[in-house]
Amino acid sequence: MAKKKIQFSLVYRDMWQSSGKFQPRKDQLERIAPVIIDMGCFARVETNGGAFEQVNLMAGENPNLAVRAFCKPFNEVGIKTHMLDRGLNALRMYPVPDDVRALMYKVKHAQGVDITRIFCGLNDTRNIIPSIKWAKEGGMTPQATLCITTSPVHTVEYYSRIADEVIAAGAEEICLKDMAGIGQPAMLGALTKAIKTKHPDIIVQYHGHSGPGLSMASILEVCNNGADIIDTAIEPLSWGKVHPDIISVQSMLKNEGFEVADLNMNAYMQARTLTQEFIDDWLGYFINPANKHMSSLLLGSGLPGGMMGSMMADLGPIQKMINKLRAQKGEPELTMDDMLVKLFNEVEFVWPKVGYPPLVTPFSQYTKNIALMNLLTMEQGKGRYVMMDDAIWGMILGKSGKVPGTIAPELIELAEKQGRQFTDADPHTLIPNALDGFKKEMDENGWDYGQDNEELFELAMHPEQYRPFRSGQAKKQLLADIQKAKDAKLGGTKMKPEELAAFKHAKADALVCPSAGQIFYEFNGDGECARCIEPFIGQTYEEGQTFCYLVEKWGEIVPIPAALGGKLVEVSAKQGAKVRKGDTLAWIERPNKE
Repeated sequence: MAKKKIQFSLVYRDMWQSSGKFQPRKDQLERIAPVIIDMGCFARVETNGGAFEQVNLMAGENPNLAVRAFCKPFNEVGIKTHMLDRGLNALRMYPVPDDVRALMYKVKHAQGVDITRIFCGLNDTRNIIPSIKWAKEGGMTPQATLCITTSPVHTVEYYSRIADEVIAAGAEEICLKDMAGIGQPAMLGALTKAIKTKHPDIIVQYHGHSGPGLSMASILEVCNNGADIIDTAIEPLSWGKVHPDIISVQSMLKNEGFEVADLNMNAYMQARTLTQEFIDDWLGYFINPANKHMSSLLLGSGLPGGMMGSMMADLGPIQKMINKLRAQKGEPELTMDDMLVKLFNEVEFVWPKVGYPPLVTPFSQYTKNIALMNLLTMEQGKGRYVMMDDAIWGMILGKSGKVPGTIAPELIELAEKQGRQFTDADPHTLIPNALDGFKKEMDENGWDYGQDNEELFELAMHPEQYRPFRSGQAKKQLLADIQKAKDAKLGGTKMKPEELAAFKHAKADALVCPSAGQIFYEFNGDGECARCIEPFIGQTYEEGQTFCYLVEKWGEIVPIPAALGGKLVEVSAKQGAKVRKGDTLAWIERPNKE
């Protein structure tokens, strides 16, 4: 007799977020969705949430259109869609006003999102329970989350108590969010059993990253103890610091005797091919290769694998500063491996001092930053806790919620010396409502609130990213960043400059300056050229359309056409640049040029 039925979710959003910076575009998501459906094994798909909306805006894309388009095919065939929700922080890294949080659920439900996975990085239920209420009011299913880590305070009893509290508040599902993959399998199995024994009708979904290699054992343990749904990934964005692959998970559980859906391998290979195509197109330029590798080192520090890339980037400059100090003292330099061990050891030291916050966004970054700065200030002879910003102090003081453990006496003393005050206030009561102000801004700019107020919501949730998106600057910046990344990759081939130029522009024509003078990209008024920004990479031109203006030495203003037209590949002459006859101004790729 087969064991219970286990369902699978494809965390397509988190696959990308755990690998790199950006998410696929709307058109790419529309292409992959039918293929995911054809795989036949997924009861759920994670479509958005976390940083999805934010990075869409940074890429110059409208996240509302992307969410609607991606959810629609799943809605039509009965596959549940879910999103990641950071509780007090909603979809960003810092607290969100109540009225904006409440609006989010109405917007996301209207866009086709069924389930919201609500988590608090501190496991403070005060940051979760209001979202449960608002999610229900918005028509969504609230899935409350337990952020899993391994410490003396994170016991089965600790997590069971939180589960009881959020279920009593209306949570219909529980997610075990093992964001660093360091949850011990035996503990996770015992926790699952405790929840299902007391709450047999509550759905338990397990989300475990594969970084240190415990995830498959954890999946088997939670399933044998009553879990209902398992989060999985697909190649080429599975394993590493990401998630276990659906093929392995399905095979393991099927052979364990569980009832699981069959997997259409032809569709899997197609989804694999499409995902690789998206990587090759542009997304791969922002994927850290280190995230493709597993590391047992994560078990010591408890840091999530997705942080490794940024952490290594931060560690490099600190290494240089420390080695400079050591050289002055006649001490040997530290290698990057030395630095990594020192950092992990310092994280282990600092973590209990700040009350064992689960190491998930943003508290993993805060804890890592304390440790990183400590390494530098200790080398300088200044001791620990010298360089901590307001966000870090906010975590310590209780402004983001209550930490699971206790704050060390030395930090309490330091806070008092600096005139900082601890608080036990409910965090969301510290933030005033803000929608009226954003409505005023939309009205003044003549911006439409959007379908189901979704544009208003985006501005209110991500003001710093929404404004450059509306102005078009975000898209220009992304295209420039992609070009820089392409150039950097080509530079790594050790080509000579002239070879590199020829390779880069093999399909493009050089736009050559007809005479000497000064370049301007906009011409206004009576003989006056006004300063402006150069055209953006990717801009298209019709045959004969003016590309720029040349002010010759004798004052003649000459419009320079974009030759036969096409897509701008590179700008070689900056605004106001002095040029000579024959200088290359830009490279333009003609349409369908062989």
